[in-house]
Amino acid sequence: MLRTTGLTKRYGARVALKGLSLSLASGQFVALLGPNGAGKSTLFQVLTGLFAADEGEVEVAGHSLGRSATATAALRHIGVVFQQISLDLDLSIRRNLLFQADLHGLPRRLAVQRIEADCARLGIEPNLDRKVRELSGGNRRKVELVRALLHRPSVLLMDEATVGLDPKSRQDLMRALRADVKERGVGVLWATHLVGEAEGADRVLVLHKGELLCDGTPAEVTQALGGTTLEAGFISRTNETRQKETST
Repeated sequence: MLRTTGLTKRYGARVALKGLSLSLASGQFVALLGPNGAGKSTLFQVLTGLFAADEGEVEVAGHSLGRSATATAALRHIGVVFQQISLDLDLSIRRNLLFQADLHGLPRRLAVQRIEADCARLGIEPNLDRKVRELSGGNRRKVELVRALLHRPSVLLMDEATVGLDPKSRQDLMRALRADVKERGVGVLWATHLVGEAEGADRVLVLHKGELLCDGTPAEVTQALGGTTLEAGFISRTNETRQKETST
């Protein structure tokens, strides 16, 4: 569903992504694990067309994001939840979601059906007519998840989506997302710096300094990183890289 080949992005002299190649299959929950500054947010900005890559190729459901003739088709297959809340706080849940449905050209009857059904799945349907600013952080994230999936994308990008959430809200969001992956076959790329969120993923990609260090199941990545646990290996490997750069 998603493939990047040789993806490179520079900010002046600083290289944020260095020839990054990765793939995401339908129905896979893939954790993109990396410390702050690893390039996770830059990658998501390139994947969503906000930034253009300096080199390399992005394909979504077989459509090239870098070609003007196919970029729109590629973006139709993507749903995204960014790190920062991007809802209109003064509108109700319903009005926020109807606005998104209109942007995607969904017929009103279909939009209403999806909004009510998806909000019911996440337990927020009773709040449909409440303003977003009145909701808890966890419920705001659930609204963003409904919004991202409203047009039934093939790929869902989640950028540090649990930042600021309490443990219960984090568990609820993860559980709801995994259920959706299983039922609809959406491919999910979940960017995080929290190892605990990556341990339950189908695959783990470890990104550091814009480069892919490891790609495999949590157990395979733990072994590749040389740690007794995924967390120990992740901390050791990324700290080791920083120390080498400092010494040189």
